[in-house]
Amino acid sequence: MIQLSGVVAIGFGASVVLRKTAPLGRDVSGSDVAQSLLREHGAPREGPSDADVTLAVFTDYQCPACRMAEPQLRMAFEEDRKVTIIYKDWPIFGAVSQLAARVAIAADRQSIYPQVHHALMSEQRSLEPAVLCEVIERVGGRWGQLENDLKVHAREIDSIMARTARDAFALGIAGTPAFLIGPSLIEGALDREEFLRGFRTARKHG
Repeated sequence: MIQLSGVVAIGFGASVVLRKTAPLGRDVSGSDVAQSLLREHGAPREGPSDADVTLAVFTDYQCPACRMAEPQLRMAFEEDRKVTIIYKDWPIFGAVSQLAARVAIAADRQSIYPQVHHALMSEQRSLEPAVLCEVIERVGGRWGQLENDLKVHAREIDSIMARTARDAFALGIAGTPAFLIGPSLIEGALDREEFLRGFRTARKHG
């Protein structure tokens, strides 16, 4: 039993080492779509003007794995402080997700997209219109203006969401969340250390 326990412990330790040292995701540095996406200025973004790493994140506000990854990304983002995040709303969980994504994108016109994004990711209630209204006003936005922007800029919002879907399919992304960190495309939730490792890899790549 002691010998068996030792073997199990060694095996577990090896799996941890492999997870921490194995490449994150797949290299898409040769993809024109990936490079264009990292230079995009139409989607909402967050980060300092002197950032040296760009991360694009594909998310859905009803995606459980997205919600798991969100606080981990926030911790890594706040610790690193040299990363720009491009938000790619990809609502694949139905009509509720579609409306929440449209509201978030429209909120960018009031310069409150990041606050709305974080609030929606942590919201435990169903994202019905009344809840969306409450979230917008809680973070300092104006719901009346947002409703107007949803109508007036509907085609622009459609275009942003359509481009996100095209980018996702072109990159072969199977679902949310997905993270394009410099040359690496990673699908699935990451923890804080994995995000930080992704940032370091992107810097090495240049």
